[in-house]
Amino acid sequence: MITSVTGQEPPDGPPSARHGFRDSVRDTVRRARAGDPGMLPVVAGVVVIWTIFQSLNRTFLSSTNLVNLAFDMVSLGVIALGVVCVLLVGQIDLSVGSVSGVAAATTGVVMVRHEQSVWLAVLLAAGVGAVIGWVYGQMLNRFGVPSFVVTLGGLLAFLGTQLWLLRGQNAINLPYDSGLVRFAQVWFVPEALAYALTLVAAGGFLAVGLARARGRHRAGLPSDSPRWLLVRSLVLTAALLFAVYYLNRTRGVPWMFVLFVALVLVLHHVLTRTGFGRSLYAVGGNAEAARRAGTDVRAVYTAAFVMCSTLAATGGVLAAARLAAANQSTGTSDVNLNAIAAAVIGGTSLFGGRGSAFAALLGVLVIQSISSGLTLLNLDSSYRFIITGCVLLVAVALDSAARRSRQAHGRG
Repeated sequence: MITSVTGQEPPDGPPSARHGFRDSVRDTVRRARAGDPGMLPVVAGVVVIWTIFQSLNRTFLSSTNLVNLAFDMVSLGVIALGVVCVLLVGQIDLSVGSVSGVAAATTGVVMVRHEQSVWLAVLLAAGVGAVIGWVYGQMLNRFGVPSFVVTLGGLLAFLGTQLWLLRGQNAINLPYDSGLVRFAQVWFVPEALAYALTLVAAGGFLAVGLARARGRHRAGLPSDSPRWLLVRSLVLTAALLFAVYYLNRTRGVPWMFVLFVALVLVLHHVLTRTGFGRSLYAVGGNAEAARRAGTDVRAVYTAAFVMCSTLAATGGVLAAARLAAANQSTGTSDVNLNAIAAAVIGGTSLFGGRGSAFAALLGVLVIQSISSGLTLLNLDSSYRFIITGCVLLVAVALDSAARRSRQAHGRG
């Protein structure tokens, strides 16, 4: 048995201990006190926001409004996913909105003016985003220009590029019968397939949890018990099945939302199960320590910016598809700030090294819920800006407090 210098067992118990429900609750409370609350604050925030708006307008949690909410989350959520990648390495990208606007304009020009296929238009738009991210990485690595300045310049330059591509037109209308527009407006998952995907997702969650628990158990580390993992999976299955049933009361689950969730899961896997993902966290936590450990810090910076700009371009394409048009306002207004706010509100640290792919999902859910609720109440956008700003301020304050708590507990 491993004991501390006081002769008592360490707080986590014996290395081979199997954690049940009570142990998991104690671990969660202990991590929260040590400055690692996880997703609890933002989940609590979603519950509070939904409760308030439902009490003010009974249609807020109707299946019709939730389907619209699922659609509206996607384009901004995909952009926020890219912002998470950059924030994890301790950098910032202020041009994601402009990059999404350029990608939308590129899609319109290729599809309508040059009458090329949808796939070519989407690939070119994503390629433009990747090149932009690579340029940002080179400016940071080779010339030492801070990312704040580089991307601020990109914000202005690519806004001008977007206007040049449109060449005086207010908008380029995308064909309503194209697969891209139909995907973003009228394509829904068949009901039987939606239930099947739900069961596959829950089964995958259980399989991953069991594999992780076995690995930790073999390594002599505390792990969750199979019974507790099964209970969690059953709860998740019930929640997902109810969500699918509820959305299918009207139109169903949008394929566009399924794409967003799939991107979140892929990025989550990359961040938590690959060496590249661990290098992102290492560089964001301490770039010099990561360099001394053998990590190619410059390559990590470049990869983070490429991922960010590519996802921003993808979000721009989806935004254009949702509106069936690429116009001069695509990616402008508050897209930049909302994408960054979504990542931060969801739990990604502005200081680097902490966050997850689910931060984008939860953060954009908060922002779009506020927007949807205020729209149903017939209140103008001024209230949305005020409330979103206050929520962002609270999120950053919690992040700062958690960071100080982690330092006080010797956890960095």
